[in-house]
Amino acid sequence: MTFRPDMKLLVVDDMSTMRKIIKNMLGQLGFKNISEADSGKKALEIVESAHKLGSPFEFILSDWNMPELNGLDFLKALKASEAHKNIAFLMITAEAEQGNVITAVKCGVDNYVVKPFSPQILKEKIEKIFAKRGL
Repeated sequence: MTFRPDMKLLVVDDMSTMRKIIKNMLGQLGFKNISEADSGKKALEIVESAHKLGSPFEFILSDWNMPELNGLDFLKALKASEAHKNIAFLMITAEAEQGNVITAVKCGVDNYVVKPFSPQILKEKIEKIFAKRGL
C-alpha cells in the first residue's frame, strides 16, 4: 500500500462508535494523522480551517447519512471549491442502492464502501483510490 503514515485524514460520521471503528481500522493500516467530525457541516468547517492554516486534509472518509449536511452535499461542497476539489474522498454508507453510487460518482467521489465492512475491504478501497490518484 502506497501512502504516508502522516497523511492527513478526516473521518466524518454522526455516530461516534462508527468513527472510532473506522479510525481503529485506519490505524491498523498504518495511518497516524486522523481527525474526526460528527457532521458534514462540522467537517466542512474543519477542512476550511485546516486549509487556511496551511495544513490541508489529503483524504476524507465520510458517511452518507448525517444530519445538517449529508455526505453527498459535503462532497459536492468540496468539489465545488477550488481549494478542496482535489481531496481524495471515500463515501461510506449503509445503502448499497446503485442509483446512490452513480450519483456519488457523478459528484466526484473516488470510491464507495457499504457498511458493514472489514479492515481488508477498507484497505482494498483505499488502495484503489491511491492507485487511481498516484498517491
